[in-house]
Amino acid sequence: MVTEIKLGLCNPPEPIYLYVNQGEVDGESYVWYKFNISQEKKIPVPQRALTGYLSELRLTTKEFKGKDNLKLDIIISADELYIIRTGVETNFAKSFLLAASLVQDFSKPLIIVANAGDENPVFCNLYDAATKTKIYREWSRDLGWATIIRDIQILLTENSSTTPSTPKLSVVPQPVHTLDLRIKNIRTLLDYPLDLVREWLQFQDTNSPSKLHISKIDELVKTMCLAWAANKCDHPHHAESLYQNLVIDAVASGMDELTAINGWMQQLQAVKTGAV
Repeated sequence: MVTEIKLGLCNPPEPIYLYVNQGEVDGESYVWYKFNISQEKKIPVPQRALTGYLSELRLTTKEFKGKDNLKLDIIISADELYIIRTGVETNFAKSFLLAASLVQDFSKPLIIVANAGDENPVFCNLYDAATKTKIYREWSRDLGWATIIRDIQILLTENSSTTPSTPKLSVVPQPVHTLDLRIKNIRTLLDYPLDLVREWLQFQDTNSPSKLHISKIDELVKTMCLAWAANKCDHPHHAESLYQNLVIDAVASGMDELTAINGWMQQLQAVKTGAV
């Protein structure tokens, strides 16, 4: 499909970020908003729904009030490229993932609806754009969110490779993820002390992960993970064995590393609480 290119003045081809939150600005209520960085001002978005094609799911780390936070980026191709950014543990993220896990063909457009809950939470409803049918899955406390994210990512990859003619906008490529960013993201997920990372790097005679061989970076990642697991598992060897299967082997098979580590953490916590 050839898209007509409009000539003349236009805005830069940058994605439009939608941030999920419930609030009010100048008497106008909203459940998601844009943010003007230069003016540090929230811009309410009156429409509660966005129709488009789900292009990608991405985990990313963003700093807020001096702390790193893990975010879920829901990338939608529509009249523009939209990125819905929300905390990975929010009700919006989980209700979106719950419904999206039932979708088998992402070459068809979806309607994403933001709904205000009691007080501050915002939930997501998902609809088939062609039939206006709501996509619904029962909530369960035993759901593995990391597995759901991984399965959706795999299906999105398969859909994009088998349906090249799907009328989607091109997704803006991500900047190259350096080794420094890799360590930062994993440290944030594990809530591992930054001082301990710096101390470990000093023992390697460096102050930056990117100056180390990849094998040393893998060693640091494993060190951080097993330190997190130290008080989460009664048997350290079990934690290390699961790490080999759920992280190292999974990443070697193509899984996103943050998703794999998150799944490993959930598995250990489930064993600790007797949920599995």
